[in-house]
Amino acid sequence: MPRMLDVSDEVRAEIGDEEADRLLAGDSAPGGYDCTSCRTPGDPEQERTSTVLFIGDETAVLAFAHATCLPSQVVQVTEEQLQGAVRAIGGDTAAPGPEGVAPEQAVLGVTSGLVLIAGELHPALVVEPTAPVARPGSLGAGDDFLPLLIEQGFMPVTELSAVPTVLHGWSVLLAAGQLHAVLQPDPNGGRPVAWWQAHQPLQVTEGWRSAAGKHQQVLMFAAPVGSIGRQPREDLLRDALDKAAADGRLVAAALPLAGI
Repeated sequence: MPRMLDVSDEVRAEIGDEEADRLLAGDSAPGGYDCTSCRTPGDPEQERTSTVLFIGDETAVLAFAHATCLPSQVVQVTEEQLQGAVRAIGGDTAAPGPEGVAPEQAVLGVTSGLVLIAGELHPALVVEPTAPVARPGSLGAGDDFLPLLIEQGFMPVTELSAVPTVLHGWSVLLAAGQLHAVLQPDPNGGRPVAWWQAHQPLQVTEGWRSAAGKHQQVLMFAAPVGSIGRQPREDLLRDALDKAAADGRLVAAALPLAGI
């Protein structure tokens, strides 16, 4: 039975024609796998399967995913993230772990949670800086965090009554069942670049991951410093989001999964 394996031109260019042909012939592809996105089993002989190549600073790892979860693609990650993905692919289990701060963008705090909108649960990321964010090159002490995001296409939200519109070009990188980065378009037209990157891949709950797989997108909410705070429960997080929205201190967008 022919394998239903997809090797994109981008992946083929990185691994070479010989290895790509071996994969398509089934010589080096697994008989079964755990999807690198949703972490549930997959079978390349029974369902369309994507090859996903993670490239770090020094090493690269080829992983497999349901085609319905991820397209075949090359994903640039840091070496540290790559090692985290390898550990996760090796079978580490995901557990709740909502908060993370990137090392080079230490002013951004990211919290994951499920948000109920119109009777349905959606996976969400809430981004709040730990200090005011000035416009690049600005000498002032003002907070330009929301205006900068609005210029990128995020929309002001006054109430959480409808799902935000999709912001094409931006995406959320969920790999090996963990949250790695929020990606934005490369102004030079290349591959998407990290707008926010986890210092270590962030664990998300099974419910969050399941909702992300169902909707194939993640809702991102952003608010200025002091608007949301660290909330220990999702109901308190929702209350803080509602208050920020009512105060005109919230922007949002729906971001597709995995850079597509």
